[in-house]
Amino acid sequence: MSAIEIARQDLSISQLRAEAARTADAKQARRILAIAMVLDGHSRLLAAQASAMDRQTLRDWVHRYNADGLAGWRTGPAWASASSGRSPAERSGEVGGRRP
Repeated sequence: MSAIEIARQDLSISQLRAEAARTADAKQARRILAIAMVLDGHSRLLAAQASAMDRQTLRDWVHRYNADGLAGWRTGPAWASASSGRSPAERSGEVGGRRP
């Protein structure tokens, strides 16, 4: 099993745990805690299991964290519309392969 590298060092382990405690999104809290566990020296397998995900999923989230920090972890409809740069009306025309 290869090691997982967390390149971002802008938040300490205790700061990550505090962020996890502050978030209302349980899935995001588990992701943050998994990152904190890896930084604390736990294995990727243990961190993934404790966070209710598999190792590959944890690896994917680490890559996303390395690229974008915690801001890159927002999920849901509000994030999707903000990240696409298009309004919901513009995206609705794509359903069924048609564009307005």
